[in-house]
Amino acid sequence: MAGGGGMRMIDIAVNFTDGMFKGVYNGKHYHVADIATVLSRAWSAGVERIIVTGGSLKESREALAIAETDARLFCTVGVHPTRCNEFDESGDPDKHVEALLSLAKEGITKGKVVAIGECGLDYDRLHFCSADIQKKYFTKQFEIAYATKLPMFLHMRAAADDFCNILEQNKHMLCSGVVHSFTGSAQDRDQLLSFSNLFIGINGCSLKTADNLDAVKGIPLERMMIETDSPYCEIKNTHAGIGFVKSSWSSKKKEKYDPECIVKGRNEPCLVRQVLEVIAGCKGISDINQLSKTLYHNTCRVFFPQDLDSAAEALLDGSGNVGC
Repeated sequence: MAGGGGMRMIDIAVNFTDGMFKGVYNGKHYHVADIATVLSRAWSAGVERIIVTGGSLKESREALAIAETDARLFCTVGVHPTRCNEFDESGDPDKHVEALLSLAKEGITKGKVVAIGECGLDYDRLHFCSADIQKKYFTKQFEIAYATKLPMFLHMRAAADDFCNILEQNKHMLCSGVVHSFTGSAQDRDQLLSFSNLFIGINGCSLKTADNLDAVKGIPLERMMIETDSPYCEIKNTHAGIGFVKSSWSSKKKEKYDPECIVKGRNEPCLVRQVLEVIAGCKGISDINQLSKTLYHNTCRVFFPQDLDSAAEALLDGSGNVGC
């Protein structure tokens, strides 16, 4: 399926550093690297920009390199909670923080790094990294955000109380941010919304159950963003929100790879349109184009404020709309 119509979409979370976009699944090679093909589908579907997620120092370097290949790609720099052991394993945690800060500054100079993250707390996967280590280095990454004046790209899993406590203690260092891939309860949602400069990112994992849909219904549109978290978090036929999905793309299994089709079971940015459709459906919104523009504007407010400034200036001097 192609054509975004009057839609304007930004996918705020794509893991283009993942091996699946190189054709590698569980260590086995199935097809050619195909980011260019995936991007072509995304642009045709109405996606205008994509933020590539960095989840470690190494991955953040790779995310920046990918972002430099297209004017519509941007990225984050940070360390995912499940990978926070890398600070101590580096032998010099402070030097590791400095390396992240240096990379972020390099990316800002290039006009590519738009957030610090993915960082936060993940208590569902403590076997990868203990809660104490996660909390220590989540807190440390606020310093990078403060030093760069960048928003934060945040991760919260089964850790709402500790997450919000750390946010509260460090809110003076947070200009704004988004808690991406939200899967929490209505209570978790309300805790996050109590921070006036926080937004909530919705993807397929946010739309699995009836309780998920109820939680999403309660997020004000002006506090919401959309994402795929590709290649993960696709909307599946078993998900509560599937009935609201209107768009579809032909798919083939990775064993029968066809560049004209999406890979079955691998999420990709064109499918962010389906996330938009489910949000519209569960909130009873009929004008999906206007919904897309509201969420696009939210995303620009946080990650691309210079576009809002230039748009406002263009309107003031009568030269029409620019950017967002």
